[in-house]
Amino acid sequence: MQKHRTGDLKLIQELNRSIILNMIREHGPISRSEIAKRNHLSPSTVASAVSELIQEGLASEIGQGTSSGGRRPIMVQFSPDNHFLIGISVYNRGLDIAEINLQAEIRRSRRLTAEDHFQGEKVTALLLDSIGDFIKECTNMEKCIGISIIVPGIIDSRHGIVHYNAKLKLEHIRLKEMVESRFGIKTWVENDMNAIVLAEKIIGNFSQYHNLIYISVGSGVGAGVILNDAVLRGSRGGAGEFGHTTVNNTGAPCECGNRGCIENYISWPATRSRIGALVAGGTRSVLYERVPAGVSELTPDEFYRAVEEGDPLAVTILEENVSYMGTGIVNLVNLFNPDIIIIGGEAVNTLLLARLTDYIRRHALGFSTEGLQIYPGSLGENAELIGAASVLLQDYFRFSLSVQQEG
Repeated sequence: MQKHRTGDLKLIQELNRSIILNMIREHGPISRSEIAKRNHLSPSTVASAVSELIQEGLASEIGQGTSSGGRRPIMVQFSPDNHFLIGISVYNRGLDIAEINLQAEIRRSRRLTAEDHFQGEKVTALLLDSIGDFIKECTNMEKCIGISIIVPGIIDSRHGIVHYNAKLKLEHIRLKEMVESRFGIKTWVENDMNAIVLAEKIIGNFSQYHNLIYISVGSGVGAGVILNDAVLRGSRGGAGEFGHTTVNNTGAPCECGNRGCIENYISWPATRSRIGALVAGGTRSVLYERVPAGVSELTPDEFYRAVEEGDPLAVTILEENVSYMGTGIVNLVNLFNPDIIIIGGEAVNTLLLARLTDYIRRHALGFSTEGLQIYPGSLGENAELIGAASVLLQDYFRFSLSVQQEG
């Protein structure tokens, strides 16, 4: 019985510490008495936890605050730079790796682009070698709180298993186990879209929303969904495979085994391929003149510039993409009734967003579009690495999405 009580006491202490750390992180500089008052904790509990956090370098005293009567209180603030995490984003052509502080701010990063046929064992080999090389450059690994890896595909985040990724040819890879056994550092593994929608909620500009859908269009197409302040993962981590929803059941075969997947129409490689086929077939376009090296070198910026100039081929392709993508998003709106849809990725710009917004409002159920907000992502060019950081930080700080939103 005594052992059970001791365990309960330890759990309570850890929960109180987590509450106090989050209060300092979100509302600091703040006094110990204010922390106690806001959370209905005893002054001694707060004093003990704050002392521990200062010792560990997670918080620091910054001087006296304003008195409301009596002695002026000593103010405490969060210290995000005394510890760090290693965040990694695996994508179809390589990976990004970064040292990130506890505010999800990137201190240093590196991009490793792989050779052709970046698949299977080449993916895990590059990942493990990159972590090893990166760690060698860290002079204070005792301050590292963990490694967080995000990967596109079907991910069992609880056990850190990459169950399936068609492009990377990954199946049932026990990634968490591989990294932890090699480096002895606690590791998190999550789907990339789940990580980014989580980051938009807890780090980005959208904490006030409870139901969010993040959609990315780039080298692939994916989605991350938060419903009622919880990331929707599905029974085995397969939720959010927006790129493999069907928009044409007689369309071209997809690498997933299905036909007519939306990714085969609106991803940037698919868009570029359609442009190339039309140009090869004799369709005139300024794009042909601007990319003498061939359409394979065409960038999204060049494509959208041609749309702005009214190039018929570019405008036609954009309208087709809006139709395909809009159809898919309308289905998501009618299924999930989100507060907000966030759209990001290299193949997205304001032209596409404006047309998509109009399409969705015309075709989705009227009730579901009342109050619906559609925005670009707020995390910038490092969205994936910030997403990786958010996965670890959410667990480390032990805050729920709803608690973060209310804070």
